Amino acid sequence: MKARGWEIVERVRVGERLVFDGGYGTMLFAAGLANGACPELWNDTHAEVVGGIHRAYFEAGSDIVETNTFGGSRLKLNEYGLGDRTSELNVKGVRLARAAATSGGYVVGSIGPTSRLPAEYEPLGDTTDEAYFETFREQAEALAEGGADGFAVETMMFPQEAVAAVRACKAVADLPVMATMFFQFEELHDRDRTMWGESPAEVATNLLKAGADVVGMNCGRGPDRAIVIIREMREVTGAPLVAYPNAGLPVTTGDDVTYELGPEDMARDYPALLDAGAAIVGACCGSNPEHIRRIADLVRAAGRRRTG
Repeated sequence: MKARGWEIVERVRVGERLVFDGGYGTMLFAAGLANGACPELWNDTHAEVVGGIHRAYFEAGSDIVETNTFGGSRLKLNEYGLGDRTSELNVKGVRLARAAATSGGYVVGSIGPTSRLPAEYEPLGDTTDEAYFETFREQAEALAEGGADGFAVETMMFPQEAVAAVRACKAVADLPVMATMFFQFEELHDRDRTMWGESPAEVATNLLKAGADVVGMNCGRGPDRAIVIIREMREVTGAPLVAYPNAGLPVTTGDDVTYELGPEDMARDYPALLDAGAAIVGACCGSNPEHIRRIADLVRAAGRRRTG
C-alpha cells in the first residue's frame, strides 16, 4: 500500500492545483527569533510558536505545509553546536506540523542546503558528494520517522548537493520528493540561472533524472520570474511542477528587512503562473499566511486544469 503522500502526485497528475505554504524565516523573525540563532531549535524551545505558524498556513488554505527543518541537516546544525540533536529536532519538526494539520492536509519534510561548498570549489569547497548524501540521508530518515508525507528538497544552488539530497530521500523511504532550486535573474542576459549556471530546463531534467517526483523553483525573485522559469521547465517535461517564489525583492531599511510585494500584489501574478504550468504554488521569503490566503483564493477560483 502506497504512503498517503503519493496522493499529492496523483492529484496534480489528474489536473488538480494544490496550495503550498509561505515563508518561515519571515514568521519566526516576527515572533522573536534573533539573527544568527538556530530556527530548528525552536521546534524544541518554542514549539507553540512553530505549531502556530503551521496552523496559520493550513487555516489560510495550504494543502501542503512543510516542516521547520530547512537547516536541519547535521552539517548545518553543526554550525550551532547542535549536530548531535539532528534526529530529535527533525522528528519534533514533523510532529509539530502534523499536530497542526487540517483534515486532508499534507506535511512534507523541508531539506535545505548545508551552506557547504562542493569539494571541486577548491580551496573553499570541502564537501564531497558522499558527505552530502550521508548528511541528507540522516535528516531524511528522521523526517520519515516523524511521519512526513514526503520531502521538500528546496533552495538548492549546486547540482551536486541537490542530486545528493534527492537520492538520499529516495534511499530512505518510498515517499514523494519535491525538488526546487534557487535561480538568479541575470539582467544583462535577461535569463534565470542557478549559481552553477544551469538553465531551468537543465534543472528540471537533472532533478527528474535523480529521482524527484515534482520539480520547480523557490525563493529567488518574485512570481514574475517564476512564470518564466516554470514555462521553460514545462517545455522539456510533463512532470508536476512547483513554484513558491519570494514576495519580490528584499528592501532593507536600517536593521529592518521587508519585501516588495504585499499579499494582493503578489497574488496578482498567480493565474499566469498556473497557466505557465505550475500545479503546486505557494510563496517563500517575505510572505505570510495572508499571502497564502490570497493565493489559495485564486487557485480555488482557477479550478482544475485540463489534462490529456
